[in-house]
Amino acid sequence: MENKTIAKVDGREIKESDLSALVKNLGQNASYFQGADGRKKLIDELVMHELMYSDALERDLENEDEFVEVMRNMKKSMLQQYSLRKMFNEISVSEEDIKAFYEKHKDNFVTEEMVNASHILVDSEEQAREILEDITDGMSFEDAAAQYSSCPSKQAGGALGQFGRGQMVKEFEDAVFSMQVGEISEPVKTQFGYHIIKLTGRTDRRNASLEDVYQEAKDGCFMEKQEKTYTDKKEALSNKYSVEIFE
Repeated sequence: MENKTIAKVDGREIKESDLSALVKNLGQNASYFQGADGRKKLIDELVMHELMYSDALERDLENEDEFVEVMRNMKKSMLQQYSLRKMFNEISVSEEDIKAFYEKHKDNFVTEEMVNASHILVDSEEQAREILEDITDGMSFEDAAAQYSSCPSKQAGGALGQFGRGQMVKEFEDAVFSMQVGEISEPVKTQFGYHIIKLTGRTDRRNASLEDVYQEAKDGCFMEKQEKTYTDKKEALSNKYSVEIFE
Protein backbone atom coordinates (compact mmCIF):
# COMPACT_ATOMS: atom_id res chain seq x y z
CA MET A 1 0.00 0.00 0.00
CA GLU A 2 1.26 3.48 -0.91
CA ASN A 3 2.30 5.48 2.14
CA LYS A 4 0.57 8.60 0.88
CA THR A 5 0.45 11.95 2.63
CA ILE A 6 -3.01 12.47 4.13
CA ALA A 7 -2.44 15.84 5.83
CA LYS A 8 0.21 18.46 6.45
CA VAL A 9 0.57 20.60 9.57
CA ASP A 10 3.07 23.42 9.89
CA GLY A 11 5.06 21.89 7.04
CA ARG A 12 5.15 18.39 8.58
CA GLU A 13 3.52 15.51 6.71
CA ILE A 14 1.07 13.07 8.24
CA LYS A 15 1.31 9.76 6.38
CA GLU A 16 -1.01 6.82 5.89
CA SER A 17 1.43 4.85 8.09
CA ASP A 18 0.79 7.30 10.95
CA LEU A 19 -2.93 6.60 10.69
CA SER A 20 -2.29 2.84 10.65
CA ALA A 21 -0.13 3.14 13.77
CA LEU A 22 -2.88 5.07 15.56
CA VAL A 23 -5.48 2.44 14.62
CA LYS A 24 -3.17 -0.30 15.89
CA ASN A 25 -2.65 1.50 19.20
CA LEU A 26 -6.41 1.79 19.66
CA GLY A 27 -6.72 -2.02 19.82
CA GLN A 28 -10.33 -3.14 20.19
CA ASN A 29 -11.47 0.49 20.33
CA ALA A 30 -10.56 0.83 16.66
CA SER A 31 -13.95 -0.70 15.85
CA TYR A 32 -15.55 2.63 16.86
CA PHE A 33 -13.75 4.40 14.01
CA GLN A 34 -14.69 2.29 11.02
CA GLY A 35 -15.86 3.82 7.78
CA ALA A 36 -15.28 7.26 6.24
CA ASP A 37 -16.51 9.19 9.30
CA GLY A 38 -14.26 7.20 11.63
CA ARG A 39 -11.28 7.76 9.35
CA LYS A 40 -11.95 11.53 9.33
CA LYS A 41 -12.07 11.61 13.15
CA LEU A 42 -8.75 9.80 13.40
CA ILE A 43 -7.11 12.12 10.89
CA ASP A 44 -8.43 15.08 12.89
CA GLU A 45 -6.87 13.53 15.99
CA LEU A 46 -3.49 13.23 14.25
CA VAL A 47 -3.77 16.83 13.11
CA MET A 48 -4.48 17.92 16.67
CA HIS A 49 -1.37 16.05 17.85
CA GLU A 50 0.75 17.96 15.34
CA LEU A 51 -0.86 21.26 16.29
CA MET A 52 -0.03 20.61 19.94
CA TYR A 53 3.54 19.79 18.94
CA SER A 54 3.89 23.09 17.05
CA ASP A 55 2.46 24.94 20.03
CA ALA A 56 4.87 23.20 22.43
CA LEU A 57 7.85 24.14 20.23
CA GLU A 58 6.76 27.75 19.99
CA ARG A 59 6.35 27.96 23.79
CA ASP A 60 9.78 26.30 24.26
CA LEU A 61 8.27 23.65 26.52
CA GLU A 62 11.08 21.25 25.67
CA ASN A 63 13.47 23.32 27.75
CA GLU A 64 11.30 23.49 30.86
CA ASP A 65 12.90 21.76 33.85
CA GLU A 66 9.95 19.40 34.36
CA PHE A 67 10.03 18.23 30.73
CA VAL A 68 13.80 17.82 30.78
CA GLU A 69 13.50 15.63 33.88
CA VAL A 70 10.73 13.56 32.31
CA MET A 71 12.84 13.02 29.19
CA ARG A 72 15.88 12.12 31.27
CA ASN A 73 13.92 9.47 33.18
CA MET A 74 12.33 8.18 30.00
CA LYS A 75 15.70 7.89 28.30
CA LYS A 76 17.12 6.05 31.28
CA SER A 77 14.21 3.59 31.35
CA MET A 78 14.34 3.01 27.60
CA LEU A 79 18.10 2.40 27.69
CA GLN A 80 17.67 -0.08 30.55
CA GLN A 81 14.99 -2.00 28.67
CA TYR A 82 16.89 -1.85 25.39
CA SER A 83 20.06 -3.13 27.05
CA LEU A 84 18.17 -6.04 28.64
CA ARG A 85 16.41 -6.92 25.40
CA LYS A 86 19.67 -6.78 23.47
CA MET A 87 21.31 -9.07 26.05
CA PHE A 88 18.47 -11.60 25.95
CA ASN A 89 18.26 -11.52 22.13
CA GLU A 90 21.80 -12.87 22.00
CA ILE A 91 20.70 -16.08 23.76
CA SER A 92 20.44 -19.09 21.47
CA VAL A 93 19.06 -22.54 22.20
CA SER A 94 20.40 -25.50 20.22
CA GLU A 95 18.89 -28.96 19.85
CA GLU A 96 21.65 -30.26 22.12
CA ASP A 97 20.70 -27.67 24.75
CA ILE A 98 17.05 -28.74 24.63
CA LYS A 99 17.92 -32.43 24.92
CA ALA A 100 20.27 -31.75 27.84
CA PHE A 101 17.60 -29.68 29.61
CA TYR A 102 15.04 -32.45 29.09
CA GLU A 103 17.39 -35.10 30.53
CA LYS A 104 18.24 -32.88 33.49
CA HIS A 105 14.58 -32.19 34.29
CA LYS A 106 13.12 -35.48 33.09
CA ASP A 107 11.20 -36.07 36.32
CA ASN A 108 9.28 -32.84 35.70
CA PHE A 109 8.02 -34.05 32.34
CA VAL A 110 5.51 -36.73 33.22
CA THR A 111 2.25 -38.00 31.85
CA GLU A 112 -0.02 -38.71 34.80
CA GLU A 113 -1.93 -41.95 35.19
CA MET A 114 -4.99 -41.97 32.96
CA VAL A 115 -7.92 -44.37 32.64
CA ASN A 116 -10.61 -45.14 30.11
CA ALA A 117 -13.93 -46.12 31.60
CA SER A 118 -17.59 -46.58 30.85
CA HIS A 119 -20.47 -46.38 33.28
CA ILE A 120 -24.16 -46.92 33.74
CA LEU A 121 -25.94 -44.35 35.91
CA VAL A 122 -29.26 -45.13 37.62
CA ASP A 123 -31.26 -43.74 40.55
CA SER A 124 -31.21 -46.66 42.98
CA GLU A 125 -28.87 -49.38 44.20
CA GLU A 126 -31.64 -51.93 43.65
CA GLN A 127 -31.87 -51.04 39.97
CA ALA A 128 -28.08 -51.10 39.66
CA ARG A 129 -27.93 -54.63 41.06
CA GLU A 130 -30.66 -55.81 38.71
CA ILE A 131 -28.62 -54.48 35.77
CA LEU A 132 -25.53 -56.25 37.10
CA GLU A 133 -27.50 -59.49 37.05
CA ASP A 134 -28.47 -58.87 33.43
CA ILE A 135 -24.80 -58.34 32.55
CA THR A 136 -23.84 -61.50 34.43
CA ASP A 137 -26.50 -63.38 32.47
CA GLY A 138 -24.90 -62.33 29.20
CA MET A 139 -26.12 -58.82 28.35
CA SER A 140 -23.28 -56.65 27.14
CA PHE A 141 -22.26 -53.67 29.26
CA GLU A 142 -22.74 -51.38 26.26
CA ASP A 143 -26.27 -52.62 25.60
CA ALA A 144 -27.14 -52.27 29.27
CA ALA A 145 -25.85 -48.69 29.28
CA ALA A 146 -27.85 -47.84 26.17
CA GLN A 147 -31.00 -49.32 27.69
CA TYR A 148 -30.81 -48.26 31.34
CA SER A 149 -28.35 -45.40 31.92
CA SER A 150 -29.63 -41.89 32.58
CA CYS A 151 -26.30 -40.35 31.52
CA PRO A 152 -25.94 -38.91 27.99
CA SER A 153 -22.94 -41.25 27.62
CA LYS A 154 -25.51 -44.02 27.04
CA GLN A 155 -25.40 -43.01 23.37
CA ALA A 156 -21.80 -44.29 23.29
CA GLY A 157 -22.43 -47.43 25.32
CA GLY A 158 -21.59 -45.56 28.54
CA ALA A 159 -18.09 -44.57 27.38
CA LEU A 160 -16.64 -41.60 29.26
CA GLY A 161 -13.38 -41.43 27.34
CA GLN A 162 -9.99 -40.92 28.96
CA PHE A 163 -9.54 -38.95 32.16
CA GLY A 164 -7.14 -38.50 35.05
CA ARG A 165 -7.38 -37.95 38.76
CA GLY A 166 -9.28 -34.89 39.90
CA GLN A 167 -11.73 -34.93 37.00
CA MET A 168 -14.47 -37.06 38.57
CA VAL A 169 -16.21 -36.93 41.95
CA LYS A 170 -14.20 -38.59 44.71
CA GLU A 171 -16.32 -41.73 45.13
CA PHE A 172 -16.22 -42.44 41.39
CA GLU A 173 -12.49 -41.69 41.18
CA ASP A 174 -11.61 -43.90 44.16
CA ALA A 175 -13.48 -46.79 42.62
CA VAL A 176 -12.26 -46.52 39.04
CA PHE A 177 -8.56 -46.06 39.88
CA SER A 178 -8.62 -49.15 42.11
CA MET A 179 -10.00 -51.41 39.37
CA GLN A 180 -8.33 -53.74 36.89
CA VAL A 181 -8.84 -53.37 33.13
CA GLY A 182 -11.96 -55.27 32.10
CA GLU A 183 -13.38 -55.29 35.64
CA ILE A 184 -16.97 -54.22 36.30
CA SER A 185 -17.63 -52.60 39.67
CA GLU A 186 -20.30 -53.07 42.29
CA PRO A 187 -22.74 -50.12 42.50
CA VAL A 188 -20.90 -46.93 43.46
CA LYS A 189 -22.95 -44.18 45.08
CA THR A 190 -22.25 -40.51 44.28
CA GLN A 191 -24.28 -37.32 44.41
CA PHE A 192 -25.58 -38.17 40.93
CA GLY A 193 -26.93 -41.63 41.75
CA TYR A 194 -25.56 -45.16 41.49
CA HIS A 195 -22.88 -46.05 38.96
CA ILE A 196 -21.83 -49.38 37.52
CA ILE A 197 -18.31 -48.80 36.20
CA LYS A 198 -16.33 -50.76 33.64
CA LEU A 199 -12.61 -50.03 33.36
CA THR A 200 -11.69 -50.32 29.70
CA GLY A 201 -8.11 -49.04 29.70
CA ARG A 202 -5.29 -47.65 31.81
CA THR A 203 -2.11 -45.67 31.05
CA ASP A 204 0.35 -45.64 33.93
CA ARG A 205 2.16 -42.52 35.07
CA ARG A 206 5.30 -42.24 32.98
CA ASN A 207 7.99 -39.87 31.80
CA ALA A 208 6.84 -38.03 28.71
CA SER A 209 9.08 -38.32 25.66
CA LEU A 210 11.05 -35.32 24.46
CA GLU A 211 8.93 -35.31 21.32
CA ASP A 212 5.78 -34.97 23.42
CA VAL A 213 7.10 -32.03 25.45
CA TYR A 214 9.51 -30.49 22.96
CA GLN A 215 8.13 -26.93 23.07
CA GLU A 216 7.84 -27.00 26.86
CA ALA A 217 11.44 -28.20 27.13
CA LYS A 218 12.61 -25.57 24.65
CA ASP A 219 10.86 -22.78 26.58
CA GLY A 220 12.25 -24.07 29.87
CA CYS A 221 15.76 -24.26 28.44
CA PHE A 222 15.53 -20.69 27.18
CA MET A 223 14.25 -19.42 30.55
CA GLU A 224 17.08 -21.23 32.36
CA LYS A 225 19.63 -19.65 30.01
CA GLN A 226 17.94 -16.29 30.40
CA GLU A 227 18.14 -16.49 34.19
CA LYS A 228 21.82 -17.50 34.07
CA THR A 229 22.63 -14.72 31.61
CA TYR A 230 20.90 -12.21 33.88
CA THR A 231 22.68 -13.47 37.02
CA ASP A 232 26.10 -13.56 35.35
CA LYS A 233 25.65 -10.07 33.93
CA LYS A 234 24.55 -8.70 37.28
CA GLU A 235 27.60 -10.22 38.99
CA ALA A 236 29.95 -8.86 36.33
CA LEU A 237 28.49 -5.37 36.46
CA SER A 238 28.43 -5.36 40.26
CA ASN A 239 32.18 -6.06 40.21
CA LYS A 240 32.71 -3.31 37.63
CA TYR A 241 30.61 -0.54 39.15
CA SER A 242 30.21 0.46 42.80
CA VAL A 243 27.00 -0.69 44.50
CA GLU A 244 25.80 0.52 47.91
CA ILE A 245 22.56 -0.72 49.47
CA PHE A 246 21.40 1.08 52.60
CA GLU A 247 18.55 -1.15 53.74
